[in-house]
Amino acid sequence: MDMLKSWIEKYKPTNQQELFNAKREIVQEIILAGLWRGSFFKRAAFYGGTALRVLYGLDRYSEDLDFSLLKKNSDFDLLLYKKYIIEEFKLLNLEVIISSKEKKKYSAIDSAFLKDNSDWTFLNIRDLKKDRIFPDIKIKIEVDRNPPLGFECESKALRRPYVFYINSMTKENLFAGKMHALLFRKWGKNVKGRDWYDLLWYISRDIPVNLSHFRQRAIESGEWDKDKEMNKTDLLTLYHERVDQLDVGMAKSDIARFITDHKRIEVWSCDLFHATADHIRVV
Repeated sequence: MDMLKSWIEKYKPTNQQELFNAKREIVQEIILAGLWRGSFFKRAAFYGGTALRVLYGLDRYSEDLDFSLLKKNSDFDLLLYKKYIIEEFKLLNLEVIISSKEKKKYSAIDSAFLKDNSDWTFLNIRDLKKDRIFPDIKIKIEVDRNPPLGFECESKALRRPYVFYINSMTKENLFAGKMHALLFRKWGKNVKGRDWYDLLWYISRDIPVNLSHFRQRAIESGEWDKDKEMNKTDLLTLYHERVDQLDVGMAKSDIARFITDHKRIEVWSCDLFHATADHIRVV
């Protein structure tokens, strides 16, 4: 328990939201260690906002754990790794409840990103001891069993709860996935400001989009004709059309709880995001 408290103290949380974000991130890393213990990363790659956060230094928090199989496999079962995750938490005197969510019909807002060929489960955590330092935390773990392929991976180290290695998509491929989400996610009343925040993070570090992988994702989600090539101009045309549809106020509201410096989003506007297109690179 002292180890867990020391990990939390390193975040120096100043309010309850920051404290919750810190605890959730620690839980995410323990889950990753359990998956590594079960050799999960021989079959899958880590991607998404949490991968960008814990492996590449994105300066915002993230909620869920997203993975892509390295080869399509509709029979893959994430619950095969349940025992390894449970054991990892047990070593820290924590108990987890892992359950697979029964598939249901998703709305148009979710349909492109919670696919029938995804394997996903929920993890709840609670302390075994009475001196609780963790609230009830729920994390969704999702594995794409029939993923768009053509992405590159690299091995990245994590240091908590001990040093271990994770198979992750490279930054260029992570950016391709983020650009796909930014351009094609069905919003409704759920604009993901996180997508736009991450976009600016990639651009500020001069990271390019893997255009080939982006195209493959767009084809498999039904947003691009498989017989049609794609170039940077095509990408930027899609981007400007998307910016014209953006509700900046809703985007700010979404990202606010995941960041500590809110001044960074005060300058957000459609004009800013249109101008940002000049700095988007592709490989």
